[in-house]
Amino acid sequence: MLNQIEGIVIRARPYGENNKIVTLFTRDAGKITCMARGAKKPSSRLAAVTQPFTHGSFSIFKGKGMGTLQGGDQLESLRHIREDIMKTAYASYIVELIDRLTEQDEPQPAIYDLLYQALHAIEEEYDPEAISLFVEWKMLPTAGLTPTLHECANCGATDGEFAFSFQEMGFLCHRCFHIDRYIIRLSPSLVKLIRTFYFVPIERVGSLKLKKETKSIVKGIVRSIYEEQAGIRLKSRSFLEQLDRTPEFLPKKPEKDPQQDEFS
Repeated sequence: MLNQIEGIVIRARPYGENNKIVTLFTRDAGKITCMARGAKKPSSRLAAVTQPFTHGSFSIFKGKGMGTLQGGDQLESLRHIREDIMKTAYASYIVELIDRLTEQDEPQPAIYDLLYQALHAIEEEYDPEAISLFVEWKMLPTAGLTPTLHECANCGATDGEFAFSFQEMGFLCHRCFHIDRYIIRLSPSLVKLIRTFYFVPIERVGSLKLKKETKSIVKGIVRSIYEEQAGIRLKSRSFLEQLDRTPEFLPKKPEKDPQQDEFS
């Protein structure tokens, strides 16, 4: 049976001399994997449409076992992501996280929308590190992790000073700081930012300019949750950490970190 389906290439790996095994994330069918015969040849009609991060319409023949990619039309190449090492690194991290946390052939339109919005935001020059944080926080429930962020995880209070507690998996208000000696105290702006990452859709956020220190704190919290609570550490994270350690290899950009965080 031949199916026409819209999706985004999240993984493509070589198979044999000329073929690729391609993983697509689609709105209607979830994550699907198919064989793209001859796609490694530059002259192949499948070469361009099987590039990572490509958004396309794909013709897939589905019989028993793995499907076969028969053809495809590129809707968007998102080539600016592939042309920038930092964008590529963060986009790769995003697709690896989604790949890791989702099952084959299980429709998850909300996750498809998240992936689509995240890649487009990176393509449109939003801070790729901030966009990856959106995805990390929003994918926590898919990993079976639901931090309490709208109120104090212990007493339910919604006012006062807050801190993050790994022990309680969420925010603690100042009245409850005593129950966890290892809390991470947060400024009101950090509390607002974490809630934005977790609750607000990417397309509803206007400006987003964050200091490096701010991103570092929020990133440290969410990645510790994945690592300690779910045992998840992604391969692409090692490359991101290497880029952080060797900034001299990154393209020089004129803009500086903002003096204050700006997000709305």
